[in-house]
Amino acid sequence: MIACADSPVLVADVGGTNLNLALLAPEGDRFRLLHKARFSTQEERTLLDPIRSFLEANTAVRPTQACFSGAGPVLDRRIHLTNAPWDIDGPALERDLHMPVHLVNDFIALSCGVVQLDLTDPSQVTPLPHGDGSLPVADPHGLALVVGAGTGLGVGFIIRTPQGPRAFPSEGGHIGLPVFDEDSLALWKHLQKGLPGPPGAEMAVSGMGLALLFRFLLDSHRAPWTPAASAILALPNTDQPAAISAQAATDAACARAMALFVDLYARVCADLCAVFMPTGGLFLAGGIASKNTSHFLGGRFMARFERNYRAHLDLLTRSTPVFLVHDYDLSLYGAAYAPDCAPNGVP
Repeated sequence: MIACADSPVLVADVGGTNLNLALLAPEGDRFRLLHKARFSTQEERTLLDPIRSFLEANTAVRPTQACFSGAGPVLDRRIHLTNAPWDIDGPALERDLHMPVHLVNDFIALSCGVVQLDLTDPSQVTPLPHGDGSLPVADPHGLALVVGAGTGLGVGFIIRTPQGPRAFPSEGGHIGLPVFDEDSLALWKHLQKGLPGPPGAEMAVSGMGLALLFRFLLDSHRAPWTPAASAILALPNTDQPAAISAQAATDAACARAMALFVDLYARVCADLCAVFMPTGGLFLAGGIASKNTSHFLGGRFMARFERNYRAHLDLLTRSTPVFLVHDYDLSLYGAAYAPDCAPNGVP
């Protein structure tokens, strides 16, 4: 484990929207949260400045090691953030902070956190009932798949080995955008314009994707152009997704956008399940699912998830345990476990 028995750990989760910092204390084989703070990724120029502010505000705790996760691949101990204008430089941070620094991909951290979840604790996860009402049990030895829509769309997976669980990142968020009806076909054609290749799933199944879906539905007259819709489009791009989801219960255009978003999310997960066959469970992580649980618990997600073109794929998705992850701090805890959970050489 990254920390000594009595040594606090400094961890960070750097996404395209939020930059979360925390100090964790080892407590047996787990960690206890001491302090945490949130910053805006887009408003910061580097990771060092918010870290200094955070440590100065918590001088009673002296971490000796750090693990930082970021939304991008780790190359030469640097993370080029996918949706932010700056990088995370591991060696430079080690020099400035005077402590060892470990860097991991954000979905490595999130996947390492999933390993620690108690699947019987409703405050941590909610199992999604299948169309027949069943709740398949996750195989503790099986592969687990983590799919998370936030600012972007991330995909990671966990395998169980004699040496313990091992987490791996992937570029699964960039698989092709699913097409399953007239609306999704029209969306595919709309998003493909100007691209050198077919549109990827992240273009629709993400925060930025939800805003694109909303505008597409309005411009194509598939959703009514309401006063609320006009007000949402007047907001900064980064604020539109939260406004759309917040008004889905009261505005027809927002409701249509969320419905299409859930359908697309479900089909992305079904396609990924055909590749990974996650008998250990499919975990819906990321901010959008955790903040919009009603849209996933109502049956729409599972209905679309279980509807495939071959009977054996229906059997696969119907037997896959699906969990909504609630703990927004999961990636912070996962970062502390990452040096043990992520094998050497895996970004």
